[in-house]
Amino acid sequence: MQTQSLWEHTLTFFPQFLAALKERVAPDATVAVIGASDGKFILPLAAAGYRVIAVERDPLALHGGEVSLPGENRAYAMGLIDRLKLESLHDSVQVVEKDFLQWEPLDMPCDAIWTSCSWHYSANHHRPLAEFVTRMQASVCQDGLFGAEFMMPVTQRQHLVEHYTSPEKLRRHFIGDWDVLLTLRTNEFAERAHIGQLQDHTHRMGLLLAARTPSFR
Repeated sequence: MQTQSLWEHTLTFFPQFLAALKERVAPDATVAVIGASDGKFILPLAAAGYRVIAVERDPLALHGGEVSLPGENRAYAMGLIDRLKLESLHDSVQVVEKDFLQWEPLDMPCDAIWTSCSWHYSANHHRPLAEFVTRMQASVCQDGLFGAEFMMPVTQRQHLVEHYTSPEKLRRHFIGDWDVLLTLRTNEFAERAHIGQLQDHTHRMGLLLAARTPSFR
């Protein structure tokens, strides 16, 4: 890649999702990414040959602009759309500049869907976590793949917010025509300051991968 995401070095379970994707869906499958940001996951998916739907409501992430960086620095950050053009991947990606929670479900369900640490943002706390999960599930076709990595609670305040969840709590939403393929969690770990979090901080993260199966099974 000629360009690099501002989130390039933050911890992710995306390799586990990508491995399941390669195993379970066609090489040219359609993959939706909820909370596309500046393309940390979009560009690798498009470069691998998948058709990608990138859902993001933040104009800065999509179109670029000035950002605050650790150390009281400011810099111009390239947005997703310009990164796609520069990498000649724009024809493989449909960018949807909308709030996912206000977006009508896809007319044609996608083969896989992925989100990374999106629903814990306070801007999403006005809607139940179940609504976010259900909307994602509804966008996945039979035999399709659901992948989500998410923040787990660390502080006392976070323990009171359902959007900081756990693999055990999240898998309660995956009954009936869903098979949970994999859950993972980290211990608490220190992460260096980055865009959006300008001080060193502590995280815990979880992962859930699930496959949608025929309901008659």
